[in-house]
Amino acid sequence: MLARYGRFVHSHRWAVLLASAGLLALSIAGVVLGASPHSNGGLSTTESGRADQLIAAQLPHTDGSSFELLYSGGTLRVADPSFRSAMDASLSRLRKDPRVTAVRTPYSEAPPVNAALQSRNGHQALAVVEFTDSTGTAPSYYPALRAEVGPTAPLTISATGDGPINQAFNDQLNSDLSTAGQASLPITAILLLLVFGTVVAALLSLGVGAISVVGGLGAVFVLARFTDMSQYATELVALIGLGVGIDYSLFILSRFREQLRRGSAPPDALAVAMSTAGRSVIFSGLTVAIGLAGLLFYQGSFLASLGVAGTFAVVSAVLFAFTLLPALLAILGHRVNRLRLPIIGRQSDRGGLWRALATQVMRRPLVAMIPAVAVLAVIAAPVMHMQLGSGQVELLPPDQPARQTFEAIATNFPHQDQESMSVVLEYPTGSPLAPQRAAYAAGLARSIAAMPGVLSVDYPADASTTPQARQAAIGAHIVVLQVHSSYQTSSTQAISLVRSIRALPSPPDGRRLVTGTTAYVQDEVGWILGHTLPAALFVMVTTYLVLLMLTGSVLLPLKAVLMNLVSVAAAFGALTWIFQDGHLARLLNFTPQTLDPSIAVLIFCILFGLSMDYEVLMLTRIQEAWRQTRDTRESVAMGLERSGRLITGAAAIMVGVFLCFGLGGVVFIKAFGIGLAVAVAVDATIVRGVLVPSVMRLLGRLSWWAPAPFGRLHARLGFGPRLVETRPSATLPAGIVPGADSL
Repeated sequence: MLARYGRFVHSHRWAVLLASAGLLALSIAGVVLGASPHSNGGLSTTESGRADQLIAAQLPHTDGSSFELLYSGGTLRVADPSFRSAMDASLSRLRKDPRVTAVRTPYSEAPPVNAALQSRNGHQALAVVEFTDSTGTAPSYYPALRAEVGPTAPLTISATGDGPINQAFNDQLNSDLSTAGQASLPITAILLLLVFGTVVAALLSLGVGAISVVGGLGAVFVLARFTDMSQYATELVALIGLGVGIDYSLFILSRFREQLRRGSAPPDALAVAMSTAGRSVIFSGLTVAIGLAGLLFYQGSFLASLGVAGTFAVVSAVLFAFTLLPALLAILGHRVNRLRLPIIGRQSDRGGLWRALATQVMRRPLVAMIPAVAVLAVIAAPVMHMQLGSGQVELLPPDQPARQTFEAIATNFPHQDQESMSVVLEYPTGSPLAPQRAAYAAGLARSIAAMPGVLSVDYPADASTTPQARQAAIGAHIVVLQVHSSYQTSSTQAISLVRSIRALPSPPDGRRLVTGTTAYVQDEVGWILGHTLPAALFVMVTTYLVLLMLTGSVLLPLKAVLMNLVSVAAAFGALTWIFQDGHLARLLNFTPQTLDPSIAVLIFCILFGLSMDYEVLMLTRIQEAWRQTRDTRESVAMGLERSGRLITGAAAIMVGVFLCFGLGGVVFIKAFGIGLAVAVAVDATIVRGVLVPSVMRLLGRLSWWAPAPFGRLHARLGFGPRLVETRPSATLPAGIVPGADSL
C-alpha cells in the first residue's frame, strides 16, 4: 500500500506539494491567530488543592494575586522620615489604580504585622501590592502596574512575587527558545551535511524539521484559545518537532537516495522508500505518540497538556514527511544529490565501522556485554539516591532579579523563610462555628500549638480576634486556622509538621484539609508518583504490542522495552549527578536542587518513544536481511551496516538539538534537554552498538520466535516488510555518481 502511495505521489507531485503548502499555511494562521500557551497548571484534586479552592471560593479576596516591592535605603533607616516620604511618593499612583485592592507597607500596618515588613537591620522595607484578579489574570497587566511605581530616589527598588516571577519565567522561556533555535539550526545543518554529503539533501531534511515545528505550534496555539496549555508547550513542540521531523525525513530521504544509487528510477526509488522507510516512520510515530499518551494519565496537571502538545508535533512531522518530502523528492529526482561536498559526499557503500563492530560483538557477545553493562551501571548509579521535589523560584537562574529579590526577602526579613500553613475545616451544612464545631476547632488549635516547631496558631473565633481577621478566616461553611512555624519551607521538619497535623482526628461531621507551600509540594509529588505506575505500564505494554506487530517476534519487542529502561536509568542517573548533586552547577548556571517529578515523567514518556526511532529503523533493516539470509549473525551485521551510520547521524542531530535546549536558563528545560541528550547518546551507542547485537546473538533464532497462529496472522495482515519490484533508471543526470553517499 505504501509503495502504491509513493508512486501516487510521484505521479501527482505538484498536487501533493500544493496540499502540503496549504497545511503549512493553516499552521502559520494558527500561530498568528491562536493564543500563546501560558498556564502554570496547578493541581486541584489533591488535599492542598481542594483546600485552596475552598479558601478562594468562600473567603474575600483570597483568589487574588500580589507582588512585593523591596525598597533599600542604604544608610537610611525605615524609621527615617525621608525613607517614608520617598516610599509613599513612589506608591501614590499604584494606590489609586482600581485593579489594586491594597498596598501594605510598614507604615500602613499595625504591630506586629508591620515588623514583618521591615528588614532585621532596619534599612529595607517591603510594599505588598495586592491585585483584584487571580494569578492567571494578574500577571498579564503586571508590567503596567510596575510602570506606575514612581521615582524612588534616594531609595533603590526591586520586585518579586507572583507577577514578577511569572514574567521572569515567560521572558526566560522565550529567551531560551530563541537561543536554542539560533544554536540548534546551524549545528543541525552541519551534522546533516556530514550525514548526507550534499547541500540539497541536507536542506530538505532541515526544512521538513523546521516546518514540522510550525505545524505543531499552529495546533497548540489554536488549542490554547479554548483550553489551558502549559507555558512549556512551546519549548516541547520545538524540541520534539525539530528532532523527529529531521529524523523522519532522514529515514525516507536516505532510503530514496540508496535506491537511486542502486540504479532504480525515481518513481521506483520513491515507492521503495515509502514502503520501507515510510513504514518505519509510521511505526516510529506511533511509538512516540504512545509515549506521549502516557502523559494523559496525569489529567488535572500541566503534564496532560504537554502530552497533547508533543503529539501535535509528532503528527505534524509524520504528515509533512508523507506529503511535503516525497513531493519534493519526486520533483527533484536525481537532483537531490546536487551540490555535493568533496570527500564527505563520496563514501563506500559496503562494510564500514558498524558492520565490523557488530561482527566483533557477536563473536564474543558476553565479553562485549559485561563491560557495556558495567559502564551503564556507573552512569545510572546516582539514581539510587535521587530525591523528588517540586521546583519553585529556584528553577530560575541564580542571577535573575526576581529570584534574587525573593531570596533577599527570605534572608533579611523576619519569618519570610518560615513555613506558614492553613488548616481548613469544612462542613457540608450549617455554621462552621456551631458550639460543637467551635469546641473541636479550639481543641485542634491547642493540639497544633503544642507541636514542636509551631510558633503560633491563629484561631479566628478567639475573643481577641479583630472583626477583619474573623471575616478573612471564616466562610459560609469553612473556618481556617493559620499555623506559623519556625521551619523553613519544604524542609524535612516542615514536611513532618504537615504529616503530624494531617494525622490528627478530623471533625466528626466535616473534613480537615491542610494547605501551604510545603503541603502543596508534597501533594504534587505524591500525586504524580501515584499516577506513574499505570502510565508507565500503558507506555511499555502498548509499545510492546506495536513492535510485536512490526516484527512478528515475541522476544524482540521485549528486548526493546528492556533496553529502553536501561537508557531511562542512565538519563535519571546523569540528572541526579548533575542537578541534585550539583556537579556542573557553576558551568550550567543553576542551583543544585531536588529533581522535579514532572521532569522524570516527561523524560520517561518521551524517551520511550524517541528511542524507538532507532529501534524501528534498525529492526526493519535487520528483518529485511533476516528474510533474505535466515541467519541471525549475518542479518544483524547487515542491518547495522545499513542503518548504523544513519542512526549515528540521527542521534547526533537529536543530541545537538537537546543540548541546545539544555543551555537554557530555566532548570526545568535545562534538565529536560540534558536528560534526553544523555539518554539518546547512550541509546544510540552503547545500547544499539553493543547490547542489541550481543543479546540477539545470544538469542539466535529465538529472536524471531512467535507462536505459529500469530505468525500466520502477522503474515496475512501484511505488517512485515515487502519487497518492491524496481527497474533500473535508463540514464543518470550529469554529476550523479552511482555508489556514493552510502548511509
